[in-house]
Amino acid sequence: MALRYKRIRGTRDLVPAETPKWQYVERTALETAEKYGFTEIRTPIIEKTDLFIRSVGETTDVVQKEMYSFEKGREQITLRPEVTAGAVRAALENSLLADALPLKVSYVAPCFRHENPQAGRYRQFTQFGIECFGPRDPSADVEVMCVAKDMLDRLGIGDVTLHVNSIGCPDCRPQYNEKLVAYFRSHYDDLCDTCKERLERNPLRLLDCKSERCQAIAHGAPTTIDNLCQECGDHFDGLKSRLDAVGIRYVVDP
Repeated sequence: MALRYKRIRGTRDLVPAETPKWQYVERTALETAEKYGFTEIRTPIIEKTDLFIRSVGETTDVVQKEMYSFEKGREQITLRPEVTAGAVRAALENSLLADALPLKVSYVAPCFRHENPQAGRYRQFTQFGIECFGPRDPSADVEVMCVAKDMLDRLGIGDVTLHVNSIGCPDCRPQYNEKLVAYFRSHYDDLCDTCKERLERNPLRLLDCKSERCQAIAHGAPTTIDNLCQECGDHFDGLKSRLDAVGIRYVVDP
């Protein structure tokens, strides 16, 4: 007899034989974060749609194509596609940043994106993450990377290489964007329709296009790390030197 109701495409059931494995991974992630001083935060699965439009970016695929959004009453509501935006909102709304900094939080939480289902990718998935509010020193960035490496080591996941880059700051990014626009405009006729639209609105998104044609063009584009201001360049150099000091292998990937 055929089942009348089946799970929605792109979702999965975790049956009792599988849940202990998930619990182990989730527990390991949160325990590792706690060892570094990150304590757990839990935020609602639903947030106002504007929160993600502002934080993730109006021109991103996440906002334009992947979010589960609906209207209830007069509110536009979205099932969260990621947790960072909600964690920042919660920190501000609950005045957590008024206490001693840094504020260090961690989470393991379900998220939702309407993507094409494939191996290892589901429309409901679980995200582990950590957020550190306050310090601007590269040591804070390295600590986040240390948490990730420590967690993967504890889970027995080896042969991992860290890729690092810098996209600059509000001071040097506009000048870089101008160079990027000029470069891609010289290849305008060869860009896909989506990238032609992104060119004026958010040129950085052209570097993330999935089209092989646009990827080939992007390969010759100016890089952010060659266009950093002094402060951002010093920060990036400090990041690399600290990674060397703690013995984490990395690749500079522009």
